[in-house]
Amino acid sequence: MNWEVVIPLLIFLILVFIAGAYASKFVNTKASFLQEYFLGSRELGGFILAMTMIATYGSAGSFIGGPGAAYNVGLAWVLLAMSQVVTGYFVLMVLGKKFAIMARRYNAITLIDFLKERYQSKWVSIIAAVSIIIFLFSSMAAQWVGGARLIESVTGINYMTALAIFAASVLIYVLIGGFRAVAITDSIQGVVMLLGTIILLIATIIAGGGMENIMDTLRQENPDLLSPYGNDRSLTPLYISSFWILVGVGVVGLPQVSVRAMSYKNANAMHRAIIIGTVVVGMIMLGMHLIGVLARAVVPGIEIGDKVMPALALKVLPGWLAGVVLAAPMAAIMSTVDSLLILVSSAVVKDIYINYINPEASEKNVKRTSFLITAIVGIAVFLLAIHPPDLLIWLNLYAFGGLESVFIWPIVLGLYWKRGNKYGALSSMIGGMASYMLFDKFAPNFLGMNTVVFPILISLVLFCVISITSQKKNENMAI
Repeated sequence: MNWEVVIPLLIFLILVFIAGAYASKFVNTKASFLQEYFLGSRELGGFILAMTMIATYGSAGSFIGGPGAAYNVGLAWVLLAMSQVVTGYFVLMVLGKKFAIMARRYNAITLIDFLKERYQSKWVSIIAAVSIIIFLFSSMAAQWVGGARLIESVTGINYMTALAIFAASVLIYVLIGGFRAVAITDSIQGVVMLLGTIILLIATIIAGGGMENIMDTLRQENPDLLSPYGNDRSLTPLYISSFWILVGVGVVGLPQVSVRAMSYKNANAMHRAIIIGTVVVGMIMLGMHLIGVLARAVVPGIEIGDKVMPALALKVLPGWLAGVVLAAPMAAIMSTVDSLLILVSSAVVKDIYINYINPEASEKNVKRTSFLITAIVGIAVFLLAIHPPDLLIWLNLYAFGGLESVFIWPIVLGLYWKRGNKYGALSSMIGGMASYMLFDKFAPNFLGMNTVVFPILISLVLFCVISITSQKKNENMAI
């Protein structure tokens, strides 16, 4: 085992456990267990809010898959990835104060609480809870596989042991600390992600003999690696611009991101988060994807894109520094997994158990159930990740686009359009999800645009048309 690389990773895990232990004292002392465990008592400051949004959004895809794709496609993939820079800005500007004010008015702890109160419909909340459980469960399992594979490649231990270490690490600090532990560890992980990106970018440029030398090498291999259309000229301007809907506008509809807009302390914290979040996301997305392109000149001949980042770090950095840098993808994976774990747990406990199974549950009962459900979900994901089905990767992709198709309009129009009602919300959620699955299966990238574009348009039309027509019908019946 390469201890020079492993020791920095162990130090990182110890810091994460300390954060979990620190957050656990709030779980035991705050007046409302549910508010603290699932929303951090709405006390997040600007820096922590920005970092938790960045760390939750940044996943294995940003640090492993993204650089791997850039390695194969070239600078066009950097252009594609930069559309994610506006994510934090867009989420907080669209949802912002309005979402926080209405969530407090409804006393909403989860996104589903908000939807249930806004539309006064149990079916809206049930469909929302089921969507979150199914799709985020699958997405979480895929991330756990990524975390275990990274530990396996760095340490040389077998996959099962690596998976057990990863699962135990995440479960311990989420179980004891809840949402606050997730937010604090996300902040640590966000800083690690930023530092890892800067260090690896500089080391790669030096190892490649400077930017000019690296560009010359890439140009000699294939000039299209430097073009905005990709190595095989398959990325059209229409596809690149429509991709922005998936990773920019549509992110408003991701429950794991939008719930963070409910948790900030005050308007100043939100404004600081917008600035910090936009700058840091820009640096990470530009840095990591550019690293992927430059790596082609430094470590040529890698056939599996997911291996580019670890191979590059181990080649251009001394062992101990490679360990620090490789903590960045580990942080990205852990920060996404812990957020999804607490979200799925809240959907089961708050949105199903308390709302429909045991509305009179005592605080002690809710606390015990929350710990139990979080542990069960974590163990279930662990079991699924032991022998991950091939379909899991596709379910992970479904999770991103599918959840956007389900939630974006019920959230946004629920805030800004008074005529929107439960019939419109229900038809939008069901129609958005069904059309997304159909387009993905039978007509992916229809008319040269990303698959998510038409389902989001269809869910918008359904929301507006059904809300208006059902309102007129009710008015006529009243007359």
